[in-house]
Amino acid sequence: METLLSFVFAAGITLLFVRHYLADMKKKESLAQEAAKKGKVFSEGPKAQHPHIDSNYCIGCATCTAVCPEGDVLAMVGGKAAIVNGYKCIGHALCAEVCPVGAITMVLASPSMSADLPALSAEYETSIDNLFIVGELGGLALIKNAINQGRECMDAIAGRITALRSGQSEPGIYDVVIIGAGPAGISASLRGLERKLNCLTIEQDEVGGTVSKYPRQKLVMTTPVEIPLHGKFKKSELTKEELLAFWKEILQRNPFQVHTGEKVEDIQKGPDGIFSVTSAKGQYRARSVVMGLGRAGAPKKLGVKGEDLPKVMYRLIEADHYINKKILVVGGGDSAVEAAMGLAHQKGNTVTLSYRKEAFARIKQRNTQRIEECTRTGKVRVIFNSNPVEFKENSVALESGGATQEIPNDFVWIFAGGEPPNAFLKKIGVSFGDRDMTREASDEARLRQQPAKHSEEVGALR
Repeated sequence: METLLSFVFAAGITLLFVRHYLADMKKKESLAQEAAKKGKVFSEGPKAQHPHIDSNYCIGCATCTAVCPEGDVLAMVGGKAAIVNGYKCIGHALCAEVCPVGAITMVLASPSMSADLPALSAEYETSIDNLFIVGELGGLALIKNAINQGRECMDAIAGRITALRSGQSEPGIYDVVIIGAGPAGISASLRGLERKLNCLTIEQDEVGGTVSKYPRQKLVMTTPVEIPLHGKFKKSELTKEELLAFWKEILQRNPFQVHTGEKVEDIQKGPDGIFSVTSAKGQYRARSVVMGLGRAGAPKKLGVKGEDLPKVMYRLIEADHYINKKILVVGGGDSAVEAAMGLAHQKGNTVTLSYRKEAFARIKQRNTQRIEECTRTGKVRVIFNSNPVEFKENSVALESGGATQEIPNDFVWIFAGGEPPNAFLKKIGVSFGDRDMTREASDEARLRQQPAKHSEEVGALR
């Protein structure tokens, strides 16, 4: 009798835990379904690098859903991991790193999404032999990815440099000309020094590229990365100032050749295989070229009356230079939201954020939480479904819901994105292709992984 009571008691406790577990799983799946519906409203899917999940291998451990810094990009649906908010994904790749059975591969967007991206090989080489593209221009948004690509690209060049140098004894030819001194360009330059390559870096602005134009104290890196000539950079969070100071220190210790304030106007490859890189200040010859340009390019303009007024700007660097002002920020991305919040925290500013859609679609999770708090406390006034129709000396006219309102204004910042340098790339002969990167990566993953190995891993984990 005592044994029976113990068995009944144990069964009851087990049943209680099982019911709680099933209820929790049902709740999580319901939230995942809601998030998936929301994701479909905001966009048609990931825009650049994102995880491809092979459901044949996924064992439903949910490890990948917990590590993404951007929130609910992944969730468990039907016992398998699935992308539910692809528009939030910016390619951290932590999900792929933690998957215990290798069911996740990082890939680029589908063919429909990648039609405006240059076709690149696995070594980041374009359709022109020995002309490479790394970083954001190739479809990746993260500084970590740009640094990794710059390093790997130079390894590929170093592996073929002996053949490239053969029969070319003419002086004044660089092994590599690197265009852009942002994260990808600096990483490529340092790796070139490490691999004993004769390199020249050309930057149209200043060393640091786009990073140098970020707002003060902006968090620019959230995961460790390997820096050439330094090793593993272990600090998990890095601000703009910290990253720029680190680059300055390491570049000063090494023979880094860079020309700043020099914009490249043309790249042509001669019959002898040597590139001629032409800038406003000179012409350089090289056996290979690495382009580490940003994707933003020239800022997009709205075409609104009064947009040429001096008070209308497209980039904010020092928010604390503006106090006691009435400010309008236009846009709904991370740059717009961060600018609005930065300006709102300066003394006496009144900040309005105008966004043409009904809700923020592609901003980081931490920015979502911060802007909600700023809106709740009145720091920032957000007007969704609105568009500026005229900028005046002391005011701005906004259209919203079929009505126009005029608000007092001293300064306007517009964050409507930029025009990528696609025209330049096409002019120099770079091809843009509809490669199905998802299918290719999936095929490669299957070739790398033996089914037997997966069976053993799945059995062990279950």
